Amino acid sequence: MMNQDEKRGQRGDSFLSEVVNASGETIDSCYQCQKCSAGCPVAYAMGILPHQILRHIQYGHREKVLSSRTIWICASCYTCGVRCPNNISIARVMDTLRHLAIHAGVKLGEEDVPIFHSVFLDAIKKGGRVYELGLIFQFKSKTRDFLKDTELGWKMFRRGKIRLLPPPFSSKKEIREIFNVYEKGKRG
Repeated sequence: MMNQDEKRGQRGDSFLSEVVNASGETIDSCYQCQKCSAGCPVAYAMGILPHQILRHIQYGHREKVLSSRTIWICASCYTCGVRCPNNISIARVMDTLRHLAIHAGVKLGEEDVPIFHSVFLDAIKKGGRVYELGLIFQFKSKTRDFLKDTELGWKMFRRGKIRLLPPPFSSKKEIREIFNVYEKGKRG
């Protein structure tokens, strides 16, 4: 005879607990009203809608959730959380899922987005702000997709949206300190 913990384990409650503990959000209170998905401005590009992600978490479908494209498409605009009658910050849940996906070693639903995320944070850490041309070169060198978006890049350059040199920024030291504090907190 199976006890209650074994039944929970079979339902995948450990994944639900992992996400709840890491995000601090009460995902188990979601009753699938679908207001999050109805208000999501990027839902059209998602393979699994936000309310469905929450249901898959409740059922313990770890692999399906962490390898989904949806967690990388989420724009973290917080529209879903504002609309949620249970005050679940789904954007925070998506951040947690992206973090778990990177560390779980699963095949990511989007390959370029995590690379962009990493390059973006490195640019902020080094320069204190984004230097668009440097960001583009770093991103393109990592994805090896040099010709994609060249027409758009040229248009942006002609309109002055992309500078040849990075703009001056005097608070680089303070920005690096923020990253150092975060990294120390992560370790200990």
